[in-house]
Amino acid sequence: MTAEPWVSVDQIAEHLGVTRDSIYRWIDRKHLPAHRVGRLWKFKVSEVDDWVRAGGADEEQRSDGQTPSRKI
Repeated sequence: MTAEPWVSVDQIAEHLGVTRDSIYRWIDRKHLPAHRVGRLWKFKVSEVDDWVRAGGADEEQRSDGQTPSRKI
């Protein structure tokens, strides 16, 4: 079995259909799974996909991981 390759910021942004700025913001504010290699950020697509499925990219989620209450 071959190991999953590491991908770059540009590649993960293209995979998710977002900008590089969104990727950097999600690393900082939403704990996007990323690994620092020197000055570069590297990603495993499977980790990022799991994070998305778990709601990591949701706009409604606060930086502390809690979902804000909605007023009706």
